[in-house]
Amino acid sequence: MKIIINGNKMETNYHTAFEAKEKLGTKNDIVILNGFQIDKDSNLHENDVLNIIPKGVIPAKEELETMMMARHTPLVHQKLKKGRVAIAGLGGLGSNVAIMLARIGVGHLLLVDFDMVEPSNLNRQNYTIHHLGMPKTAALKKQIEDINPFIQVKTQQIKVTEKNVKHLFGGYDILCEAFDHPQEKSMLINTALNQLKNIKIVAASGMAGYDSSNLIQTTRPMKNLYLCGDFKNEAKIGRGLMAPRVQICAGHQANMILRLLIGIEKI
Repeated sequence: MKIIINGNKMETNYHTAFEAKEKLGTKNDIVILNGFQIDKDSNLHENDVLNIIPKGVIPAKEELETMMMARHTPLVHQKLKKGRVAIAGLGGLGSNVAIMLARIGVGHLLLVDFDMVEPSNLNRQNYTIHHLGMPKTAALKKQIEDINPFIQVKTQQIKVTEKNVKHLFGGYDILCEAFDHPQEKSMLINTALNQLKNIKIVAASGMAGYDSSNLIQTTRPMKNLYLCGDFKNEAKIGRGLMAPRVQICAGHQANMILRLLIGIEKI
């Protein structure tokens, strides 16, 4: 029987996952079978993916990626690693979307923002005090490298305009719109839809304040456009942007991007 153990395809006579752990590891090792950590023994089948991970041990570089991705569904991870996603705007939405996509192993990310990290960003954006004064592109790239050094991250510290949309985002499967201002959102969405015929856009509108989480949803107003949010609660005086709802909306965007990358276009 052929199975994949810690990233290596091999012929084996092991009948169960714990039998493999007994022969190849120790009793304290973590066992992950086809993306799920098991605490009870399970039979092995042809082409299963088994990871045996020692606790408290830093693996060799060639083993690290396999172990990092062990909790991912195998066939899903293979598609995500080929994915190419551009994120326009690295504030409350974009910075959190980028981190989520890094954690699920999306292989190619483009980060676009012209701004620097400043103190008022820290209430909802994925930065820390140590990043103050840094370009958001550089701060976020460093965080992604610390999470998953196997992702290819490109950055553009530039303001997005109608003139550079095609140049910046051509060649990417999905564009995540994560701007703050309605005019910028409209410009990017309309320009991308007109100039980039095959790209899918995952945008957001309405996540301010502290209304019910359940009001935030994902819709599909057009074939290649997906919109996340409650579509009414924009930031204004007396209703600021707060981390919980912003991150819930970012989660909707990241999950829709995940679904698109594995070929699911329904919301």
